[in-house]
Amino acid sequence: MSAAERLADRRERLISAAYTLFAQPGFHATTIERLCATARISNRAFYECFSSREDLMRAVYERCIEETLASVSEAIDTAPPTLDDRIVAGIAEYIRFVTKDVRRARLMHLEVRRAGNVLSGARQQAVASFTKVIESSARGARVPALDLHLLALGLIGAITELLIEWVMSEPSPPTEQLVETAVYIFRRTFSSDGPLAASAQ
Repeated sequence: MSAAERLADRRERLISAAYTLFAQPGFHATTIERLCATARISNRAFYECFSSREDLMRAVYERCIEETLASVSEAIDTAPPTLDDRIVAGIAEYIRFVTKDVRRARLMHLEVRRAGNVLSGARQQAVASFTKVIESSARGARVPALDLHLLALGLIGAITELLIEWVMSEPSPPTEQLVETAVYIFRRTFSSDGPLAASAQ
């Protein structure tokens, strides 16, 4: 391999190791030495790939967000064109995709908070991205006399707490129950009369 290929390979190995170790035992419990041992690289090579453990954590988190956004966007784009169908498809795919791998769920909804300021900027950017997806899908719909952006933020917050419950509970609630609950919240949020009364333009 060329020098660039070797660097890319080491970077991917570190991301893979961090994906597992930052999920369990967690970001604060994982040392650079353990990351390097798991990735089978030297401590010196670590700093050729990332400036710090925090830098690696951001890379792992942002990878999770990118993959989840792509999966959710595809589900919404291929759903029937009504607001109800599109948002329900997005909610179901988000929960399905995140819970498909417990490491992803732990990183995105538990360790992101435990990491504190390390991921505050990345988390805000992720929330903004998912908010835009909801706002775009709901544009043109009749909603209560409230701010659409705040409604979208509220829906994201509700789904986040449902997934934290899924990660922390033993046993975890069925994912179908999470989807049903999130969809119920969505329908009550975007309708003043109970049933969804409008479709997107």
